[in-house]
Amino acid sequence: MDLVLIRHPAVAVEPGVCYGSTDVPLAASVEAGAAAIAARLAALGVRAPHRIASSPLSRCAGIAEALAQQHETLVPQHDARLAEMDFGAWEMQCWDAIERAQLDAWAADFEHARAHGGESVAQFDARVTAWFEGLDALGLAPRACLWTVAHAGVIRAITARALGLTLARCSNWPLEMAAIVWLRRDLHSGEWQLARWNA
Repeated sequence: MDLVLIRHPAVAVEPGVCYGSTDVPLAASVEAGAAAIAARLAALGVRAPHRIASSPLSRCAGIAEALAQQHETLVPQHDARLAEMDFGAWEMQCWDAIERAQLDAWAADFEHARAHGGESVAQFDARVTAWFEGLDALGLAPRACLWTVAHAGVIRAITARALGLTLARCSNWPLEMAAIVWLRRDLHSGEWQLARWNA
């Protein structure tokens, strides 16, 4: 199976603002964003999707729907488990405006701290992992290609789980807006390999 993870394009939010699970709009049109992503996928040689999954947040859902329109028989499947992490009281605040003590407490207990009242990293990771571990239940053929439009945190969590790495380690890898991450599962061993990162 090929699992192609697509980060949504840039959003209409000032730099330095924490927007996590808030449903913010894209900075440019959905059509332009989807066209640019489709061109990049084609240039990378990514196969046409057998299914398209997406976060329900509009910055992902709109792109997924536009990509699906290029493949007439597909309807994107929106799944709440693919939404970005809920940062609670920090949502839509500038990172610089958040109390330093709260950020330090989060850094000291990266997996379990919930100073903001939203999801802990561990809770977020468990939610995304539940989606990833349910891929076999989708009934896709072993050689199927699944496109998934999601968020940076979600893409890092899936990649970490697939490759047997910690989420903390993958959190340090650069991942641009509208970036593509391509994971491929070996037909015989069942192990996942990273074909492309931040493409």
